[in-house]
Amino acid sequence: MVQKIELANGLRLVCEQIPHVRSVSIGIWVHTGSRFETESENGISHFLEHMFFKGTKNRSASEIAEAFDRIGGHVNAFTSKEYTCFYAKVLDEHASYAIDILSDMFFNSIFAEEEVKKEKNVVFEEIKMVDDTPDDIVHDYLSEASYGVHSLGYPILGTVDTLKTFDGDFLRDYMKRHYTAEHVVVSMAGNIDDQLIDTVKSTFSAVKPGKQGPKVEAPTFLAKRITKQKDTEQAHLCLGFNGLQIGHEDIYPLVVLNNLLGGSMSSRLFQEIREKRGLAYSVFSFHSSYQDSGLLTIYGGTAPNQLNDLYDGIKQTLDSLVAGNVSEKEIENGKEQLKGNLMLSLESTNSRMSRNGKNELLLKRHRSLDEMVEEINEVTHKDVNRLAEQLFNRDFSLSLISPTGELPDSLMK
Repeated sequence: MVQKIELANGLRLVCEQIPHVRSVSIGIWVHTGSRFETESENGISHFLEHMFFKGTKNRSASEIAEAFDRIGGHVNAFTSKEYTCFYAKVLDEHASYAIDILSDMFFNSIFAEEEVKKEKNVVFEEIKMVDDTPDDIVHDYLSEASYGVHSLGYPILGTVDTLKTFDGDFLRDYMKRHYTAEHVVVSMAGNIDDQLIDTVKSTFSAVKPGKQGPKVEAPTFLAKRITKQKDTEQAHLCLGFNGLQIGHEDIYPLVVLNNLLGGSMSSRLFQEIREKRGLAYSVFSFHSSYQDSGLLTIYGGTAPNQLNDLYDGIKQTLDSLVAGNVSEKEIENGKEQLKGNLMLSLESTNSRMSRNGKNELLLKRHRSLDEMVEEINEVTHKDVNRLAEQLFNRDFSLSLISPTGELPDSLMK
């Protein structure tokens, strides 16, 4: 059972007690990401994530790293389009120590200019690494093709030009505006006790409340094409379809639909493109939900001379779904697989911490495992057919990286 506590400053704490384990996972979730940045700020949420590890008033960067190694724990962070998370997983006996370090990073990071300069170079190299990974950067191009100049189309890492303008004062100003109590959730799962909860409440009551967060406008789905010429061995193709926002009433039917489309080894795309035609090693689909929109992505990588065949195979697969050629057996198998994956994933304290933190931050509600299983069970054949027609019977966005940068002939018609 998830326990929710709201502090006087508006910060929320969510806890899930799992007494039979010896670990505790702790995450600080902040409702900020590239979605909430201006064009000149693009990349600052991700850069701040890096800088929290670069030294505080009490610890150097190396001391932060050594502190977790010393107790056999794990610490990391990540930034998405709509949130940033700093998290640690440790033995239960070291949970208070982990909170002390995480809170020190959160409250006391100094953003020293020499560290800012060094870390800029680190992120420059990260941007280059992504640019050199076509099956990664092609997804950034798809976001741009789907949303254009809207902030959902911005790359999470930012750009070399925006990154060059960041300094300590810029970081502190952004943090003052976005890292306010009402935008922060602390999530804990594992063998936690009341003393640990009291420690978090006392520590994070110091987070200052702020004004209402930045207003964001819902994006317009643009269905554009972006192609890039790059000297690669494969052509990397992404198709994007206008999806559903987080919390939408059809989100579970969409999860089932995506699973049978390209979410597993038995999916339509995997069986048609890889197993039957032998066109790709990697082919899959996934859905990304945002607070007011969503994007269903299909990816495939193949030899450049097989690009037409790859697209034709994807199109035939989608046409079959739109025509309603989905069996009850496929849907039932997909539902059972999803339920199994859900239950297995929640055996990890880190997974439970992540689920609870994200749900509280974005939805402000928590469903039990039984409720989620029931939602999956209630998905019908009619629901899946209706969504397939709704999503795939429309124009789509596209991104392509290939040696020529030219669209397949079938897409030029």
